[in-house]
Amino acid sequence: MRALIQRVKSGKVSVEGRTVAEIGPGLVILLGVGHADGEPQASFLAEKIANLRIFEDDAGKINRSVLDIAGQALVVSQFTLYADTHKGRRPSFIDAALPDLARPLVDRFAELLRNLGVPTQQGEFGAHMLVEIFNDGPVTIWLEK
Repeated sequence: MRALIQRVKSGKVSVEGRTVAEIGPGLVILLGVGHADGEPQASFLAEKIANLRIFEDDAGKINRSVLDIAGQALVVSQFTLYADTHKGRRPSFIDAALPDLARPLVDRFAELLRNLGVPTQQGEFGAHMLVEIFNDGPVTIWLEK
């Protein structure tokens, strides 16, 4: 499982002109699922992300988590995080999980974040989404489990 985490002032997902999810300060999490992923990977990443100290404290040091700032999360399924660009000029996505495995794990990951106390919204799985990210910093972190 792969996650590209962006610290944001706000984030929004639209599908066919309608807003399906929108958050204020917190994290936009682009989440990719691989063939071998399951509950252990989802659980590890949810706990890691909820407690990752990437927000500034009162002294200006990066020392607070999304939980500490009472922030929100927006989870967007992103199979393209498994792009293989080693051969040719067109990426291969053969390492990305098929929807029947990926969809429940994306939902489970979001549920785990909620269970940890992070208000979490999701994009629309499988849809062509427009994702607005107002990156703060910018701070962008790659995690993989």
